[in-house]
Amino acid sequence: MSANSPDGGGAEASGSSGAPARAGLRPREIRDEIVIRFAGDSGDGIQLTGTQFAIESALAGSDIATFPDYPAEIRAPAGTTYGVSAFQVHFGSVDIRTSGDELDVLVAFNPAALKVNLDDLRIGGMVIADESSFTDRNLKKADYESSPLEDDTLARYQLIKLDITRLTEEAVKEFGVSAKDARRSRNLWALGLMLWMYGRDRSATIEWLKGKFSKKPDIMNANIAALNAGHAFGETAEMPSDVVGYTVAAADVEPGLYRTITGTEATAYGLLAGARAAGLGRIVLGSYPITPASPLLHAMAQLAEYGVVTFQAEDEIAAICSAIGASYSGALGVTSSSGAGVALKTEPAGLAVAAELPLIIVNAQRAGPSTGMPTKAEQADLLQALYGRHGDAPLAVVAAATPGDSFEVAMEAVRLATKYMTPVILLTDAYLMNAAEPWAIPDVDRLPRFPVEFRTDPEGFHPFLRDPKTLARPWARPGTPGLEHRVGGIERDYETGDISYDPENHARMTEARAAKIAGIANDIPLQKPELGPENATLAVVGWGSTYGPIYQGVGKAREEGCHVAHIHLRYLSPFPRNLGELLKSYDRILVPEMNHGQLVSVLRDRYLIQGESLTKVKGQPFKITEIYEAIRNRLG
Repeated sequence: MSANSPDGGGAEASGSSGAPARAGLRPREIRDEIVIRFAGDSGDGIQLTGTQFAIESALAGSDIATFPDYPAEIRAPAGTTYGVSAFQVHFGSVDIRTSGDELDVLVAFNPAALKVNLDDLRIGGMVIADESSFTDRNLKKADYESSPLEDDTLARYQLIKLDITRLTEEAVKEFGVSAKDARRSRNLWALGLMLWMYGRDRSATIEWLKGKFSKKPDIMNANIAALNAGHAFGETAEMPSDVVGYTVAAADVEPGLYRTITGTEATAYGLLAGARAAGLGRIVLGSYPITPASPLLHAMAQLAEYGVVTFQAEDEIAAICSAIGASYSGALGVTSSSGAGVALKTEPAGLAVAAELPLIIVNAQRAGPSTGMPTKAEQADLLQALYGRHGDAPLAVVAAATPGDSFEVAMEAVRLATKYMTPVILLTDAYLMNAAEPWAIPDVDRLPRFPVEFRTDPEGFHPFLRDPKTLARPWARPGTPGLEHRVGGIERDYETGDISYDPENHARMTEARAAKIAGIANDIPLQKPELGPENATLAVVGWGSTYGPIYQGVGKAREEGCHVAHIHLRYLSPFPRNLGELLKSYDRILVPEMNHGQLVSVLRDRYLIQGESLTKVKGQPFKITEIYEAIRNRLG
């Protein structure tokens, strides 16, 4: 174990966390925010390590944002760059809205993890490396000609190289676990060290381990011993004297009951809350596994006791058709997928538009056409959501902005679907589905209500008799006496609901379906800036997961006197009715997107504005500095 920087002396000190500091160390340093990334092979337990660190930080009162980054391959060869898994945690006492730009600490379990992630570490940042994994074989797999722990590759950083594997094996040897299981505990040793470094507790992780391995006491005790050993090493071992502990104060947040929530969990809970608000006793999720939408199927399957039925279909078409059938029967039909799977759902989506049935289509976007990069984030399905159906088949489109916001957006999707008898596409992406943040648990009794009124009176009934205000057709449960009816994809007569091939009637029905969706604009909030005035020099317009970096990039620019505002769109079809007027109140429009300029094209077409595009198509979210620098460049 060694470091690039020289040792130094000092008086014995006690850290503000309450834990005694080692002799010779300075007191704990105070930091407002920290960005840590754990990285290693996909079998190293990286996601578990990052998740538990985030939970302990949240319990300590920090505001947090996380970014899990998975390899696309199911199991790439161990030690290769293609198999690197990472988990980033941004935590602090300040307002945290992104997973962070530059890393303060990189914990690398092998050379490949170092190779893939080093460029994101700030100059002077800390590398903690498990030197036992930097073997000739692993170095070769990562395309290193020599060990970066021994040459000047890491000269610009603070390097701490530890034989984490050996230290873990020593900590767990008394429990008689196999060499393989001992090595698999090294992520918990590293977690213990990082919890010590930032003054975090270990109790939540210990309780989790006790529950996880309750039937395997040797494994449970070995993991707990590894965690405690890593923590104790930080307190007592002879680490470099300039490696100190840090204090990150609790964030100033509104009082309430909080939990850490991912976008996947928030979407599932929002759909359930929406169904309850509509008075529907059953949700039917018809889905087919696809990254990164599959976790929603898993989350919904855990809600069976609340009337949630999950059906893993044999393909994407069967999945959406099962959801359409559920909606026809009077339940809330939901289907989920990613872009490639949504493409396969196109024809049934058109059926739902023609039959005018409520349906939620969750699109967890990922990078690239075809298979692309399944585990990476992108926003490239916007045009598909708006226009990607045969015929004139308009529907509503909404987008979540943060993991927690997914709850409200899912509820709103249910409201629009059931009130206007229409499919609604809910756009999220790989980043939002996997990322996590603190979420104030709402008071269920104070959530909005929008009860559905099923048609029961047979007098004058036909299935396309429209509400004069919403243009929605009635929702009648099959089997209701006197309300026997059929719906389908063949065109219907506007007056009677019977099959019709009359050209004038088809034009009238096409216009009615379009007018119904357009009328939703009268039932959604007017668009307002998130930050800044309504007549600034520059408006930065975003949608979806670009929210955090745009908000903080605009905020930083405004602190420096820039005349700039942030506008973020939740409703993408239809747009808020004042959006065009609002955009024209700004001299310039900048639209950052994780695609090749889709929203800016729609805004130019709809409102005849000369918006500028800022694109990023690397499968990674925007950084705050990228937004900030784009603002500064455009404002001189």
